[in-house]
Amino acid sequence: MNKSWIYVVLTSLFELLWIFGFNTASTWWHWVLIISAILLDLHFLTKACEGLPTGTVYAIFAAAGTVGTALMDIYIFGGSLSIEKIFFMFLLVVGVIGLKLFDHPETTSASKEVHS
Repeated sequence: MNKSWIYVVLTSLFELLWIFGFNTASTWWHWVLIISAILLDLHFLTKACEGLPTGTVYAIFAAAGTVGTALMDIYIFGGSLSIEKIFFMFLLVVGVIGLKLFDHPETTSASKEVHS
């Protein structure tokens, strides 16, 4: 497994961690932990973009954050689940998979110029 994919997983997890913290923080040291999680999240996001296409990384990061936040809202904070929510979460996941399947960096003009 490419190390960059580990960074994608870490940035997605840390995003969910600080979002969870926003909903539960009640003391100053909670906010210190949240700010630390945000900084680590951005660090992992940057590292992931060093080895993978930025569009792919951001799509996964955004989809994981969106779906993860929606699921956290439903299962942890008592939010509601509907067919519409399930459909749009599914659509996000399909979109990310589609971006990955059709990402061919070797066919872009920028990579052709580098290899010339």
